[in-house]
Amino acid sequence: MKKIYWLFVLLCLSWSAMAQMGHEDPLKQSVIQSVNDQYNALTDLSDRIWAYEEIAFRETRSASDLMAYAKEQGFKVTAGIGGMPTSFIAEYGSGEPVIGILGEFDALPGLSQNSVPHKSPLNEGGAGHGCGHNLFGVASLGAATAIKDLIESGDIQGTVRFYGCPAEEKFFGKLWMVRAGVFDDVDVVMDWHPGGETKVGVQSGLALVDFIVEYYGQAAHASGDPWNGRDASDALELYTTGINYYREHVKPSVRIHYDIQNAGEVVNVVPDYARVWTRVRDTKRDGMVEVWKQVERIAEGASIMANVDYKITLVSGIHEVLVNRTGAAALQSNLEFLGPITYTDEEQEFAKKIQLATEKPQVGIKSEINPMEETLEHPRGGSTDVGDVSYVVPVIRLRATTAPSGTPWHSWAVTACGGMSIGHKGMAYAAKALSMTMVDLFESEQLREEVKAEFRERKGDYVYKPIIPDGPPPIDSKY
Repeated sequence: MKKIYWLFVLLCLSWSAMAQMGHEDPLKQSVIQSVNDQYNALTDLSDRIWAYEEIAFRETRSASDLMAYAKEQGFKVTAGIGGMPTSFIAEYGSGEPVIGILGEFDALPGLSQNSVPHKSPLNEGGAGHGCGHNLFGVASLGAATAIKDLIESGDIQGTVRFYGCPAEEKFFGKLWMVRAGVFDDVDVVMDWHPGGETKVGVQSGLALVDFIVEYYGQAAHASGDPWNGRDASDALELYTTGINYYREHVKPSVRIHYDIQNAGEVVNVVPDYARVWTRVRDTKRDGMVEVWKQVERIAEGASIMANVDYKITLVSGIHEVLVNRTGAAALQSNLEFLGPITYTDEEQEFAKKIQLATEKPQVGIKSEINPMEETLEHPRGGSTDVGDVSYVVPVIRLRATTAPSGTPWHSWAVTACGGMSIGHKGMAYAAKALSMTMVDLFESEQLREEVKAEFRERKGDYVYKPIIPDGPPPIDSKY
């Protein structure tokens, strides 16, 4: 890794010098203007997706509206990638280089919310964009459109490709896109995510695996003849108890979650069926696999103790992100040129009310551009199927501010901000930063090759294989 370190030092000096020169590149000014020109259309598109509130594999209207916008801009659109009806690719140009950009648009169950700074569901019990994906896909498509304009005018040569990626929140749709081979001919991929601050993405996140444990027993009268029953919910309780005792003996980087989905219907019947969704995470795939296999043994042990049958079904699993600091350095210079997002007094007041409602310090919105972070060996945070993309093609990542500092993610508060100007500003900012960095990639073969060199060195001799079951994606999953 020493080679990567010194390469990174040299690149930092190079890209810092570019930032100090003010990015006088007229192509970058052009993409900034393109995003400004698209702003009203992108905001309208984002707000429509925000209001649709569509969950994993059900993003029919969201995908349709994104595809319609892409077609209006002159992209060639191909739908149904990897066997997923709401997955698509929008492409413009021809030949090399091929630069891709990722976009997501699925919502989360139970997080419906009006764009007000207190809890107020738009549709009681409905889904909501508590991770800001209504902004995610739209900003990325706006950035791709800005690059398309340059290809169309002849100012740059190559191909820009937008990936419409469904079901990130539950089933990780990019896994089936990777398996379909749609990233195999791409030079570099851009990615971003809404957040509470603006910075380049240089942390790897957590690898994870999702699986379903089901127990099958024998029903009986819970009072009249319980000795004739074999209680599936007993096995479920023994299983979750085993997990909770196991927590003391795993590394601090490990996370184990479960959601009990079925444990019987009525109190006077010994349940003959129980089901629990389980998720295991670690900062490294190898560590995750070790814990995963032990948790499966706990599931088997619980079935033996309760004298019931059991079944384990793999849902999907994802890799940690393979960081690319070379690409991040180029993106960092563009953030420093753009500077922080500016907010009105009204927006800062909205932010403080969000913080008050979620019991966070009322400090408003962070807007400064910080220096690039060190990449940690064991970072905190969540997981993303972008990790799997990053094992087949170099990925450059961004986090842009779309909600106040400290806002609980996957909450109504994020949904609220995503439907008003705070979210809209972050969306436009992301589109500018991403498209400016794509200009760098199109213009500089040297940058592309250095990004690829780091990718190859970090990946080493690891042979990537997606953690998904054979067969089609779980479009109509009962889980």
